[in-house]
Formats: sequence, structure tokens, C-alpha cells
Amino acid sequence: MKSKRTGKPVFFVLLILILALTYGAFFGASNYYGDTKKVYIKGAEDIRWGIDIRGGVEAVFSPDKSDVDITSDDMDAAKAIVETRLVNKNITDYEVYTDNDNHQIIVRFPWAAGESDFDAAAAVQELGETALLKFCRNEDKDDVILSGAQDIESAQAGVNENNAYVVYLTFTDQGKAKFATATAELVNQKISIWMDDQEISAPTGKTAITDGSAYIDGMENAAAAKDLADKINAGSLPFALTVDDSKLQIISPSLGNDALHVMIVAGSVAFGIVCLMMILLYRLNGVVASIALLGQLAGTVAAISGFFPNASSFTLTIPGIAGIILSVGVGVDCNVIASERIKDEFKKGKTIDGAIDSGYKNALSAIIDGNVTIIIVSVVLMGAFGTPDNFIAKIFSPLMSLFGSSITGSIYSFGYTLLMGVVFNLVMGVVASKLMVKSISQLKFLRKPWLFGGEKNA
Repeated sequence: MKSKRTGKPVFFVLLILILALTYGAFFGASNYYGDTKKVYIKGAEDIRWGIDIRGGVEAVFSPDKSDVDITSDDMDAAKAIVETRLVNKNITDYEVYTDNDNHQIIVRFPWAAGESDFDAAAAVQELGETALLKFCRNEDKDDVILSGAQDIESAQAGVNENNAYVVYLTFTDQGKAKFATATAELVNQKISIWMDDQEISAPTGKTAITDGSAYIDGMENAAAAKDLADKINAGSLPFALTVDDSKLQIISPSLGNDALHVMIVAGSVAFGIVCLMMILLYRLNGVVASIALLGQLAGTVAAISGFFPNASSFTLTIPGIAGIILSVGVGVDCNVIASERIKDEFKKGKTIDGAIDSGYKNALSAIIDGNVTIIIVSVVLMGAFGTPDNFIAKIFSPLMSLFGSSITGSIYSFGYTLLMGVVFNLVMGVVASKLMVKSISQLKFLRKPWLFGGEKNA
């Protein structure tokens, strides 16, 4: 059956889209209103770099009450919650240690993107908050209806019917029963919602709520709603933590201040050489492969920066950069396989259209097999070395205990960047490349077999 030809404009449409993605991913889009910066699209400068590249902060947390009887289990629980809060903020290059003898938790994490004057005290304050959510009768914070993980199953940021930012809550079976009873008793009375000792909302009950759900309104923006939902999902600490300001330390980057610039220049030169080699070897197929690789790299950078203004930036470490490099190598391999298959089809005497169709078809199974294998490995790495309470992490907990916190965070960073790179390779190197090659082959002045891998005199 004769395959359907791809229209000539497709190449130019995809080229414009890839160039637009590249510009947005690397340079972003923002504007200043007075002294206020409004970000529309996040660029590379919004990436949070790891401790090994830009440095960070070290803080020592202690319980805020000396009379509290603290066990090693309490310390481990507090450590796990601090780790979860860091991961919820996409801070993966962290180190968290417990000192059970002195009842201390030592935390090291990188600077935020774009910071030049680092306020270490402000950066660590949120990590030590108890973050206990509770519903109370009227506005009496001591008259508790329900609270904590035993009553609240999950939270999710969203928008209600009035287009206001809210946090949707789902209760456990126990919490559902408590909330149904309380809302039936408190019709036309206030039910206040507290985070630690701060009241965040006090709606008036209108009817009994028996479906096991509710929402918290009064959120200023989407970021505030997400922040509150993340705190609730991470769980409340068994005790509040305070930081000794005298023990706050600024960590210098292990590579030095100029290392990042050197890596960017070296990477750009290497990328250019790879693209030049593909163009020399595969001609128009190499040109398309270079465009696809640029799109893959831009998509990966966008996934790291967050791209959208309300999305969190992922922490990029040296192992994370290694993941990007490896994924680009996978992308090169993908395009080389397809180009070689097209050359083989020309040797069989096929036409331009036939060689392109058969070449990509014959290359697809090898490309998919390799990429899917890498995706599975990446997902396992992220699960095993990601949030401590996820299912895969629990399975691999004996293995994880052999590594330090800094190693687990680095492996997670590597897995994430490798996964994003391979996913965008499937989009750019398989789908977009094929469409662009088929499209450009319809241009009359380029319909020469040797430009696509055939013999020059064919």
C-alpha cells in the first residue's frame, strides 16, 4: 500500500516550533513592571543548580522544646518528612543526616535559581515548620475536630467553580466520619482551618458534608495553593524544629565559580561538532537530525527549568548533566540508525519516498527497544532514590541504606534528566524527524537521492 505523502509546509512548521521551543527553553520570556519581574516562560537562568555547581547552605535543626521526650523513631520520621518537603520543591541535591545523641537533623541543600545574596535563615525556616493542619470548632484552635494524617488522606491544589485558587482535601474513613458529624452539628457556624498556629480560613457551615472531601480557599495564587498542598501531603513533623543561626553555613561549590561557564561552552562546541559530523555523513538527513537533537535538548532543559511560571525548577547537578549528555547520545544513535536504514533501502533500488518509509519502518523496532529499556531504568532509579515513602523506594530501601543522602539525590537527578531526554528523543528523533524528512523530500529542487543517502549518480 502506498504511503501518504507529507505536505511540504510540515518541515517549516516543525522547524519554527522547535526554534520557538529552543528560544523559550534557553532564554525564557519575562518583563519588568517597575521593580517587579513578571515571568511568562522560564529559561535556563531559572534552573536551580546543585550544591556541586553553585554551592548552598547547611543548617542544623533541633526540637524547639527541650522537655519533649524524643526517640530515634521520632528523629527518623522527622528526617523523612524534611526529605519529602525538599523533593516536593524539586530539590533533589540534598543531604539530610540525623544525630540521635544530640537530637539534631543536619540539612544541606543548594541555592535557589538566580540568587546572589543568599538569605540562609529564610531558606531553612519553612523546613522546620510543624505543618499540622487541623479543623476546629468556630475559631478556637484548641477545640479540634480533626487533624493530621490520621484524618486527612491527601491534598491537591486546584481551582474552584469561581476560578479561585483552592486546596482540595480528601479525608480518611475516620476523618470522613468526624467531618460529617461536625458539619451536621455546626450548620450556620464557623469551622476554622489552621496550619500550626495560623488560621488560614474560617468558612461558615451550610449543610452536613458526608462525601469525605472539602477545600481550603483564600489562596493568593497557584503557587501558594501548591505550597500548602505539598506541606499537607508531606505530613506534619512530630515536633517543630528550630535552627541555630550561629550554625548556618554557606557551602562553596566544589567546581569553582567558572566551572559552569566552561561546561556550557564545552558542551555547545561538542554539540556543534556532532551536528556537523552528521550533516557531512548523512546530508539532509543529518540536517534534520541536528534540528531534532536541538529540539530534544531544548525540551529537556524546559523540563528541568519548569518552563511554565508556576512550575518548580528541578535541581540540576553534575550527574544530572551526565544524564543529559547520555540522552543526547541516545538521540544521535536514534538518528544514525534511521539514516543508515534509509541508505540500505537506496542500495536495494528503492525510490526516495520508498527508501524513507522503509528505512524508518525498519529502524523503529531497534529505536523503541533501546529507548523503552532506558525509560524503565530511569523510572526505577527515580523511584528508588526519590521520595522516601514511595512504593519503589520502600522496595529498594535495603540498597539505599548503603548510600549517603548526597548519593541518592545525585542518582535521582541523573534518572530524571535521562528520562526527560529519552522521552523528548522519542518525540523529536522518531516522530518529528520522520515528518521533517518526508516533508523536505517533497521539495522539487531537493528530490535527489544522494541528498538522502543514495548514490550521487543514481
